[in-house]
Amino acid sequence: MSFHAGELPLLISIPHAGTRLTPVVEAGLTEAARPQSDTDWHIPRLYDFARQMGASIVIGNYSRLVVDLNRPEDDQPLYTSATTGLFPETLFDGRPCFVAGKTPSPQERQSYLLHIWHPYHQQLQSELARLKTKFGYALLLDAHSIASVIPRLFDGKLPDLNFGTNSDASCYPLLSKKLIECCEQQSTFSHVLNGRFKGGYITRAYGQPQNHQHAVQLELAQLNYMSETEPYSYQPERAAQLQPLLQQLVHTMLQWGEEHYPR
Repeated sequence: MSFHAGELPLLISIPHAGTRLTPVVEAGLTEAARPQSDTDWHIPRLYDFARQMGASIVIGNYSRLVVDLNRPEDDQPLYTSATTGLFPETLFDGRPCFVAGKTPSPQERQSYLLHIWHPYHQQLQSELARLKTKFGYALLLDAHSIASVIPRLFDGKLPDLNFGTNSDASCYPLLSKKLIECCEQQSTFSHVLNGRFKGGYITRAYGQPQNHQHAVQLELAQLNYMSETEPYSYQPERAAQLQPLLQQLVHTMLQWGEEHYPR
């Protein structure tokens, strides 16, 4: 995990950008899983403007093939439709992650929970507490991306920007309304609120508006900033079109916070 402490009441969480593997996981992966296609590729680079603005950022370094930082510790399903768990056994497209007989042992996985999952969440909790102490409130943007077409997970092509607020339980509805209004001011990128992706564990666990802690998940369709086929390369020209909207969304969150929590 890497962490940068900022000077704004905003924490950006990037749990799925990591590609680091443990020796046991690496030894057991199928050929289909080795490219780590389900990684949230290049998200730290895409959001680097937010770090420069002064946002706090926490980034997971390990692959979700080791342990998924956006799933609950008890591995209870977050969606009724197809999904992957705390310790993924299949890729998003349904192919197996591990060669038969080479899945990490329960003891190995407990060590991943202890040494990878818990430190990430402890950092989230610690930073959100610091921000609330300093500003009286905290904003959390959980930043994700996914291939725009995955038939096993959703029909057709995914909208470009997919906001999740756990059906407005993770933040005040006025905040999500402001974000959607921001998207409606442009016509280049499609968007949806609480569509296929309503927010994973991080959004649901740390979105506590009653405690002045507001969380929003943003799942981006990857074709807008990168190649969706190997080697999953960053596409600067595409990213340059998307980043101004992301900057406006971050600014909108911060502006909403200032207006709702005047100092």
